[in-house]
Amino acid sequence: MERESEGRERAERATDGIVVYWRPGCPYCMHLRLRLRLAGLRREEVNIWRDPAAAAYVRLVAEGNETVPTVTVAGRAMVNPTMRQVTDAVRTHAPHLLADSGPRDGG
Repeated sequence: MERESEGRERAERATDGIVVYWRPGCPYCMHLRLRLRLAGLRREEVNIWRDPAAAAYVRLVAEGNETVPTVTVAGRAMVNPTMRQVTDAVRTHAPHLLADSGPRDGG
């Protein structure tokens, strides 16, 4: 029951935000996560090796594979997207996230 509610909460966040599904050791994941961080885009990051429901979701949208990074923007899934594809999807489907973004100076 607890897993089910966690999944529902994630789905609700995914309908209007960014969710990055990743796994440790994936260089493509590290690169995209860094680019998103530097862009200041708010997102949820989910390690599919620690979350079986997330791994199942990735397999669902990636033709049975656990291909990461898989990113959802406002509930729309993209498998191994470029940063440009993510930002284009944000502009189109979740422009409210851009108002909060921008490079962070760390200070």
